[in-house]
Amino acid sequence: MTEHVHVTEHAHGTEHPHGPTGPGTVVLNLGPGVGALVLNTPADLNGREIEISRDAVAGARRTHSQVRERPTPAGTRFAALYPDLPAGSYTIWHDQTTAVGTVTVVGGEVASFNWP
Repeated sequence: MTEHVHVTEHAHGTEHPHGPTGPGTVVLNLGPGVGALVLNTPADLNGREIEISRDAVAGARRTHSQVRERPTPAGTRFAALYPDLPAGSYTIWHDQTTAVGTVTVVGGEVASFNWP
């Protein structure tokens, strides 16, 4: 099973939360010019879709991913995963008009950001 990620071109009437991920359920394709982002969140955001957008692209469409429960050996964490991102700077959005912060994605690497 792969992670649910797609470009936002529609409004969701209801969100359909996925269950927790298990070991080996996420595969990342990293390489030159392509990275990924792990957005760590508090548990109360479980099931919420969080949008990001590229900073250097005027009028860039937003991409969203759903926060999911992610069991780890150290305990349960909650995070949204954004795979296959072109390297660059991204804005993380709280809602349609409020930015939470920015993060830089580097090709061949997994960036992380902690929700404030």
